[in-house]
Amino acid sequence: MATYFITAIDTDAGKTFVTGLLAKYLKDQKRDVISMKLSQTGCDTLSEDILEHRRLMGIDFLPEDKAGLTCPYVFKFPASPHLAAEMEGTQIAEEKLNRSIHEVEQLYKTVLLEGVGGLMVPVNHDLMLVDYVQKQGFPVILVTSGRLGSINHTLLTLEVMKNRRIPLYGVIYNHYPMTAPEITDDSAKVLKRYLKSYFPDALWGEVPFVDRNDTANTTLQLEGWFAE
Repeated sequence: MATYFITAIDTDAGKTFVTGLLAKYLKDQKRDVISMKLSQTGCDTLSEDILEHRRLMGIDFLPEDKAGLTCPYVFKFPASPHLAAEMEGTQIAEEKLNRSIHEVEQLYKTVLLEGVGGLMVPVNHDLMLVDYVQKQGFPVILVTSGRLGSINHTLLTLEVMKNRRIPLYGVIYNHYPMTAPEITDDSAKVLKRYLKSYFPDALWGEVPFVDRNDTANTTLQLEGWFAE
């Protein structure tokens, strides 16, 4: 059994899309895989990100999705989870997150657990997402891109992980949104140099620029990933 935590350098970096593609990649290899999301805001009843995962995997909602196990908290207001929860008169409980993850881990051998925003997002008033990930010891997959500002955001995230001694499984370089080739290539080189110095065992993967509605033939560049 393996659970990977998928985070990104910030909101809208592509972690939902990448999580779904990774789940599809493993499913196509006949692996026993499911995706989860810790919490979702800005939707009602069922997680739209889980729906996107299943769309990319080519399957319908699973019983675990309908039961709320794969996304234990869903809030209507599109804000940081701690605020969205507070607006509904509640707060996210660490124990409930743990129970949901544990139950799903009993059903599937590989779990891809998508976070919310970046690592420094508050889960509740006493817990940051980075605190939770550190406690659980999840190996992290970090989604980044070549857009302007991504070098700074990526290196800051990696510095936090290094200082917290959070294990980095790998970095996914998302080619969406498309940027100038010079920027795309240079950003990748800078990040690879940093990884070589501070996370030499971390893997490097890439998601090509693809039409979000035409992913059937998408080929992920994931050499050495998820080896059994």
